[in-house]
Amino acid sequence: MATDESFMALALAAAQRASDHDDVPVGCVVVFDGEVVATGENRRECDVDPSAHAEIVALRAAAKARGNHRLDGATVYVTLEPCVMCAGALLNARVARVVIGAMDDKAGAVGSRYNVLQDPRLLHEAELTYDVLAAESAALLRQFFVERRGSSAG
Repeated sequence: MATDESFMALALAAAQRASDHDDVPVGCVVVFDGEVVATGENRRECDVDPSAHAEIVALRAAAKARGNHRLDGATVYVTLEPCVMCAGALLNARVARVVIGAMDDKAGAVGSRYNVLQDPRLLHEAELTYDVLAAESAALLRQFFVERRGSSAG
């Protein structure tokens, strides 16, 4: 039986793919009724697109696969707390639940800096689950930036 941890592990694999093409390692998986319908990883660098965050990439793929921009009932697994842009996209897609790996104290918009997905003034609210494979998500990010600093120092 699939668990939050098993779906987050798939998001971590997507995050690793982002790292492999020099993007910040963030991955996202969209699930309906226990089935993965889309994955995405950060693609800002390789697509030269400031909006190509993992969540946006995955939401676009899920909407296309489902034939609807509304993803009512979806659970989204993301390795790093979404930013304001991605939180807004999750809100507009009407996802039911967001499961987060590591928190982002600098730019997080789903609990750290803001909580866009549970603001009663907005049109929709999503259930939130935090800290699923958080240590693994944070370690992948930390390693990426250590390697980047090391390669730019020489």
